Amino acid sequence: MRNNRAMTTPRHRIAVLALDHVVGLDLGTPAQVFGTARDADRRRSYSVEVCTPGGRPVRATPGYQVLPEHGLELLETADTVIVPGIHAGTALTDGTLEPEVRAALRGAYERGARIMSICTGAFVLAAAGLLDGRRATTHWAHAEEFRRLHPHVDLDPDVLFVDDDRVLTSAGVAAGIDLCLHVIRTDHGSEVANRAARSCVVPPWREGGQAQYIEHPVPRTADSSTAPAREWARQRLHEPVSLRDMAERSRMSVRTFTRRFRSETGLSPAQWLLQQRADHARLLLETTDLGIDQVARRAGFGTAAALRQQLHQRLGVSPSTYRRTFRQPAPAEPTSA
Repeated sequence: MRNNRAMTTPRHRIAVLALDHVVGLDLGTPAQVFGTARDADRRRSYSVEVCTPGGRPVRATPGYQVLPEHGLELLETADTVIVPGIHAGTALTDGTLEPEVRAALRGAYERGARIMSICTGAFVLAAAGLLDGRRATTHWAHAEEFRRLHPHVDLDPDVLFVDDDRVLTSAGVAAGIDLCLHVIRTDHGSEVANRAARSCVVPPWREGGQAQYIEHPVPRTADSSTAPAREWARQRLHEPVSLRDMAERSRMSVRTFTRRFRSETGLSPAQWLLQQRADHARLLLETTDLGIDQVARRAGFGTAAALRQQLHQRLGVSPSTYRRTFRQPAPAEPTSA
């Protein structure tokens, strides 16, 4: 007989606070991403509900209204509160909030809820006083105005998201998806997060420290793309892969290949290869019992010392610490009746 405790464990409750002029994509992201997170028995890991001040309708930037089912009282019981981006309002223009919204956000944080923002939702958190003295991010295009309004926030506009204990912020648009997947991975491990990513048809992870945008346009000509060479290299991360090997796969000179590769990915071939190997090592640490030396070899780093150096540079942690943080413990053995 199965353990009944597992069957009755309440789902993590997420409240999405929509303010007037809410960004439509940001508003839909939490429900879409967290809504696809399921455990091994296909049970939903989260419930996601939307609220507004007074439970009133609010305008969304695509030109429709949001009719919520809850008011701010939802924040009193939520485990996580998410504030999507906004395109207008006093939080953006002068750094202020309605007193009831400020009080609700601060109250949720003070009782222990996790607080998150997507894109310009960081302006709302800052106006509530929740980002003072913290590292945070927002959409790069709003960085100058954010710094003017909130000089006491350590703003980093060059990253996808920032996880600062119980307060998390993300850059614009797709970076909100990256942040949601990061939270799922932190809460439930890689397998649950990867299933959610596959369901949403998005990459399983992009590191939070990755740049927000690539300045160079992606070439449109399919037969001149470096994508086939990248896929070939991904299948051989455990082997030596040289720049010349990749260029030859694309039938380009090394110089042309390097220039085109950077224009498509924003990285040099060497930087990209290190990133792929680090990502593969993370996956192995999260999902296997392989020793650190074996993980290092399979990811193409060769030695545990090289893997340790890469993870410390990228994430600030050792392989063993990363494994303890992101790998979920094995489920308890079923108890008999």
